[in-house]
Amino acid sequence: MRTLGLSIISMALTGLVIGNAYYQKKQFYPSVVYITKSNPSMAVIYIQALVLVLMLGKVMKKIFLGTLRAAEFEHLMERFWYALTETCLAFTVFRDDFNPKFVALFTVLLFLKSFHWLAEDRVDYMERSPVIGWLFHVRVAGLLLCLGLFDFELISYAYQSTIAKGVTVQLVFGFEYAILMTMVINTAIKYIFHAAELRSDTPWENKAVFLLYTELIIGFTRVILYVVFVILMVKIFTLPMFAFRPMYYTMRNFKKALNDVILSRRAIRNMNTLYPDATTEELQMSDNICIICREDMVSNSKKLPCGHIFHTACLRSWFQRQQTCPTCRLNILRTPITAATTTAAAAAAAAAAAAAAGTGGNAGPQAGNDGGVAGAAASVAAAGGGTASGATIDASRPTIGLPGIGATATLNSTLPNGIPTAAANAMTMFPGAPLVLPPFPFVGLPPYTMPLPPVPPMFETLTDDEIRAMEGNERRHIEERIKHLQNIRTLLDASVALMNQYTAITARLSPEAVAHLQQQQQQQQTTAAPQPAQSTTGA
Repeated sequence: MRTLGLSIISMALTGLVIGNAYYQKKQFYPSVVYITKSNPSMAVIYIQALVLVLMLGKVMKKIFLGTLRAAEFEHLMERFWYALTETCLAFTVFRDDFNPKFVALFTVLLFLKSFHWLAEDRVDYMERSPVIGWLFHVRVAGLLLCLGLFDFELISYAYQSTIAKGVTVQLVFGFEYAILMTMVINTAIKYIFHAAELRSDTPWENKAVFLLYTELIIGFTRVILYVVFVILMVKIFTLPMFAFRPMYYTMRNFKKALNDVILSRRAIRNMNTLYPDATTEELQMSDNICIICREDMVSNSKKLPCGHIFHTACLRSWFQRQQTCPTCRLNILRTPITAATTTAAAAAAAAAAAAAAGTGGNAGPQAGNDGGVAGAAASVAAAGGGTASGATIDASRPTIGLPGIGATATLNSTLPNGIPTAAANAMTMFPGAPLVLPPFPFVGLPPYTMPLPPVPPMFETLTDDEIRAMEGNERRHIEERIKHLQNIRTLLDASVALMNQYTAITARLSPEAVAHLQQQQQQQQTTAAPQPAQSTTGA
């Protein structure tokens, strides 16, 4: 209703302007000259032209699109205001060519851009819509055909004008319509893929792959066009500020498409090589419904590291878009876990725990420590060769190992170049983390180091009731798991901080400090060596 009222008012004003000019001049040509020389009359004519463009847009929308959805209208208005701002910036670059023809060309460009955006949104909606009628296909195909023809004709006109008249503002319009042509090609390819999938009863597994590579190729083409356009504009006119925002978004989209291709290929390779096939027993114990396609899983299913099971084809299509578990959102690329790796890690942990328990029992208890700590320290020191046989460790001064020199340095000693101690920095960075120095394979453990953690139970030996009891079904069990994970993360961060400190210390040590530390170690070994017993005889 508002559009109709605006149209009636503009037509009435236009009629008054034309009638007044003809009444005063009595002839056609003098009336036209009078209107063009009068600023108020030209303002009314411009408003009437804008209203005619809006009415033409309404008619084309009704023919090719029907009723716009709320999301489509929102996207259109958001993009339109950005395009209008860029157009105003373009006016400042081409202020010498500012005339009615120039304004008309930019109006046509904005008009066609709007329908390109609407066509792209409508084809994207096609993938999400469950029912697509023949009228939808006729409208979309007709709109894409018309837009492609308009783009081709305007590119040809810009090219012919540049060849005939030299470098003019038509160069800008030619590149703009070339970008719009790539958008039409991309939208048409998407429409063909979606239409081909709708004709089959089963989903097209390779459609996501083709769409991904199509976006990559189209994005690369747009980047090349924008780079060439900016170079030509800088050499011929000036720096095109109005092209920076679309060029930035084009480069960002191309980078995203390239990353999607690389990450999807990596995720699919991990799925084919690392993740085991789900067995019949696992399918029976689980929900047995793939949450991606909502169908029963009978065969050709993969088990992710988090334990969730999906169809192999569904996972391949899912990994084309994102590389996470569809259920728990676990990042697949960060946790490539295999059964062999898990078994080997469990076996190594069991062997280490058995060795630590045996050595700890032979070493005997020490004051303020568990019985197995000294044995574990002795076994690690013997394996690494960091200390000489029979050497003792000063319990009052914790030590850290220096690679390559076989010596130990105290944490509270003053090092060259003003390097702070690792413990102080770690406690400052992580005040909630306990100060535990991770053992090196070439250094003896301090006497107060925490004992090795207990070996987790093998779940294969537990019954279903025992596993359910461990899992829990209350909120406090979930809170306890989250707290444990937070503690583990804190300890890992503290370990990383300490390792960084160790690396910084060893990298900045001077040769004099190394010689001093070697001399200190020799003195400690001499002091710790057992003195020969001297027999005393009575007088």
